[in-house]
Amino acid sequence: MTLREMSVEYRAQAQVLQGRIKELKTLRKTLQEEEERLRVDHRIHTLQLIWREARDLAVLLEHYYERGYRRNGRYTL
Repeated sequence: MTLREMSVEYRAQAQVLQGRIKELKTLRKTLQEEEERLRVDHRIHTLQLIWREARDLAVLLEHYYERGYRRNGRYTL
């Protein structure tokens, strides 16, 4: 599997994560209990971190072999 092919997989997973985040945000609006809302907030926060990393890695892998592409400072290969 090439890095470009891997980027497609990362981007697809980022879309799945984004969909789940939207579902949880909708669910949060319907919750009555504060404790439940806090659990959902924590889950949303965790998924957002994973989503950002998946998105950033997809971009990095898409452009890895391009000359002049400025890589993200967080990730080195």
